[in-house]
Amino acid sequence: MESTEGLLIARGEIDLRLLAHMANRHGLVAGATGTGKTVTLQILAEAFSRIGVPVFAADVKGDLSGISQSGG
Repeated sequence: MESTEGLLIARGEIDLRLLAHMANRHGLVAGATGTGKTVTLQILAEAFSRIGVPVFAADVKGDLSGISQSGG
């Protein structure tokens, strides 16, 4: 179960996981164009949503238009 093992952030020789109880409302994802910032944020948003954390994403460029659905 993802909530007890942590949110899978990246796969590699060692999987990178974020423990949900260690997260807060602030974060920074930085990098040059094309380095995966939007993909990283999408993975985080989907993982938090799966464990029941409300997620709001404002996307001016429309990169995340395929993942939206109404809340409620």
